[in-house]
Amino acid sequence: MIRNLDITTLRSFVAVADNGGVTRAAGFLHLTQSAVSMQMKRLEELLGLSLLDRSGRTIALTAEGEQMLGYARRMVALNDEVIGRLTDQAFEGEVLLGVPHDVVHPVIPQVLKRFNLSYPRVNVNLCTSNTRDLKAEFARGAYDLILTTENESGGGAETIHSMPLRWVGAPDGSVWRQRPLRLGFCRNCSFRPVATAALDAAGIEWEMALDSDSDRTVEATVSADLAIGVLLEGTQPGYQELVEQGCGLPDLPMQHINLYGAERVRAPYVGELAEFIRQAFQGLWSAPLRAAS
Repeated sequence: MIRNLDITTLRSFVAVADNGGVTRAAGFLHLTQSAVSMQMKRLEELLGLSLLDRSGRTIALTAEGEQMLGYARRMVALNDEVIGRLTDQAFEGEVLLGVPHDVVHPVIPQVLKRFNLSYPRVNVNLCTSNTRDLKAEFARGAYDLILTTENESGGGAETIHSMPLRWVGAPDGSVWRQRPLRLGFCRNCSFRPVATAALDAAGIEWEMALDSDSDRTVEATVSADLAIGVLLEGTQPGYQELVEQGCGLPDLPMQHINLYGAERVRAPYVGELAEFIRQAFQGLWSAPLRAAS
C-alpha cells in the first residue's frame, strides 16, 4: 500500500529539529504542544521508525531522524516554491542588473530567459555600460548586481569566470597587417589600456581609428575591416572573427568576470539571479578559433 507523507507534518518535524524540542516548535508554528506531539507520533508510525530520541532531558534526533530531516527540508522547500511561484504568493519586484556590453552575449539572454520562467513577476532591469561606470554607479547604490571585466578581483568581488582577451577583426580581414595598427575602442573601454600597453611592449606602432563612446560604432568599424579590436574569447559576434595567434600581434592577458552584490542581497530572487549568472558563465566555452587570412 502506498503511504503518503504530509507536508504539514514534515514542517512540524523540521521545526522540532530546528528549535530543539516540541515546546519551542509549537510556539514557532502557532500550534499547541499536544498537536505537534501528535504529528510527530503519526509520522513515526507511518514510517515505522523512531525519529526523536526522548531519553534525555531534551529531544534529539535519532540516526534515522537525521536522515529524514534532509528529505523533509527538501520536500517543504519544494512545496513552498511551487505554491509561491504558481499562485498569488509569487514573488514580485525588480532587479537592477548592470553588465558590460562585451559580456552580454551569449550568456545574459539565456540567464534572463531562465529567470523569467522561475520568477515571471519579477522584472530584470538590464543596463549595459563599461566596467568603470558600472562600479561607480554600484557604489552609489544604483544596481543590485553588476558584472565587470577586470584584470583581477576587486574589493568585494566574486570572480565567477576567467577568459582570455583576443584580438578580433573582420572576417577575412587584413587591417591587422597594417602599420601603424589601426585600433577600434570606446573611450572608456577597460580593454583599451591593456591592448595599447601590450602593443607598446612589443614595439608595434598603433593609432586609434575612431574616437567614440558607442559600442555599435566600434563594432561597425571593426566589422568593416577598418580597425581591429579586443574582446573576450568566445564573445565575438558572428560578423567578427578572432585574429590567429602567432600572426605577430602580442598575446593578451586573461580577464576576470567579477560579480558584485551577491553577498549583500536580501530578496531571495536576487540571490537566485546571481546563481543563474554563476552557472551560465561556468558553462561558457570559448568559440573555436577561426584564422584571419
